[in-house]
Amino acid sequence: MTTLRPVLAYTTSGRFRGRDDGTVAVWKGIRYAQAPTGDLRWRAPVAASAPADVIDAAAFGPVAPQQRSPAMQLGPGAVIDEDCLVLNVWKASDAAPGRPVMVWLHGGAYTFGSSSQRMYDATHLVTEGDVLVVTVNYRLGALGFLDLSSFSSDESPFDSNLALRDVLLALEWVQENAAAFGGDPANVTVFGESAGGGLTTALLATPSASGLFHRAIIESSPATSIYDSNRARLVAERFLSTLGVAASDAATLRSLDVDTIVDAGTEVYADVPSNAPGNLAFAPVVDGNLLPEHPVEAIRNGRGLAVPLIIGTNRDEATLFKFMKSPLMPITGPAITTMLENLASENPDLDLPTRTQVLGAYEGVRSRVLGLGIATDIGFRMPTVWLAEGHSAFAPTYLYRFDFTTRALSLIGLGAAHGTELPYVWGNLDGGPKDPTFKLGGRREGRELSQRMRSRWTAFAHTGIPSTDDLPWPTYDTAEREVLVIDRADQVVADPDAALRRGWGDSVLAFR
Repeated sequence: MTTLRPVLAYTTSGRFRGRDDGTVAVWKGIRYAQAPTGDLRWRAPVAASAPADVIDAAAFGPVAPQQRSPAMQLGPGAVIDEDCLVLNVWKASDAAPGRPVMVWLHGGAYTFGSSSQRMYDATHLVTEGDVLVVTVNYRLGALGFLDLSSFSSDESPFDSNLALRDVLLALEWVQENAAAFGGDPANVTVFGESAGGGLTTALLATPSASGLFHRAIIESSPATSIYDSNRARLVAERFLSTLGVAASDAATLRSLDVDTIVDAGTEVYADVPSNAPGNLAFAPVVDGNLLPEHPVEAIRNGRGLAVPLIIGTNRDEATLFKFMKSPLMPITGPAITTMLENLASENPDLDLPTRTQVLGAYEGVRSRVLGLGIATDIGFRMPTVWLAEGHSAFAPTYLYRFDFTTRALSLIGLGAAHGTELPYVWGNLDGGPKDPTFKLGGRREGRELSQRMRSRWTAFAHTGIPSTDDLPWPTYDTAEREVLVIDRADQVVADPDAALRRGWGDSVLAFR
């Protein structure tokens, strides 16, 4: 039987009693901000004050309000509550002071997920990678990404980019407190997947984030799905209409039951991409203040934060959305046609690719999977390539494509789908009895691949260089365009995206 030893940490937000099992020490549910409720609902987060008593940090804190999804296991005993701005800290029991810090931002389409998910147990990363890991909760859905700031007044103030502000406050907390856990605040890597990757993308273009982190890893970011304040206002109006509440009635908005807000937000979340393919209801907003301009534009013009970057996507991103019958990605022919027409109407000054030019990138692809390829590339791969091209001119940039899959995942039509790299990054390959990944074999190759990925990710956190002894990973540039293709045997490939770049062109395609 494992003996748990209490371990005390002194932070700016209080004294917290974690647990050390002799291998890893963990502090769970540390509050970094006050409850974003009442007058603080839809306002910038406020740093937590330190209570007088020692706080027990043995259990995860509350999960951000969201609709329960069978595809998103939030962790054992997960409690959903609006008072959710907490984080968790993981370190090896025998770690020396001054370890690199890795701060994780979970995914979930800006609407689902939590830092308490079983996947994000950081035991393997901290014990084998010699790093400190911090996993962060931020506000989700309408409570975290709805922008009501255009309706703000002196009497009824609202702030923009609430979730992004949550992350910034958590990073400030890390700067102030990492050393209390043995971490080095001068060596912080932010890493995130999907929505967490989108937030990390936004951080690269947020001036006030300068100095809060020093490296970044972006996995499967919807990098161009960040919109301007005009679109944000349209989404806010649709949300208010769904509720039947006037924006001027701040008292009612702030007194609504949280489940009512989640239900209305979920309706808008599904409605927006169904009616405007390629658009998300909830995402970071170019507000002209916290986030002054679109991140991809800022980065390509040298106005982003010039930190070393790992960035990449999975080969078959869109298959997950088809499998889950999600409305988020345009997969059918009519939806893709509508998306391309809308892109043309919103970008009249761009030399957009023709339908024939785009389809030329998929020569030989079977018609029944053509839509999946197009959705993967316009939603994830091409935005990632466009961002990597820009960032590589100003900072070391490493581009990857994750191709690994197992026989079982291939047979059910998922392949290297969105999120399938996560078990290998975290080293947590046991997805439970319902996980089909290794039902038909592949576990040995999966363990080996996981070891390589964790070695690269943590080496990057230590040095800014993700190479391993067996295979150097060259930086990406627009001359050689060398990409690490992660599979049963990793290999560096020159310009694997050449056909896609010819098809989609060099102009960044994004909705405003």
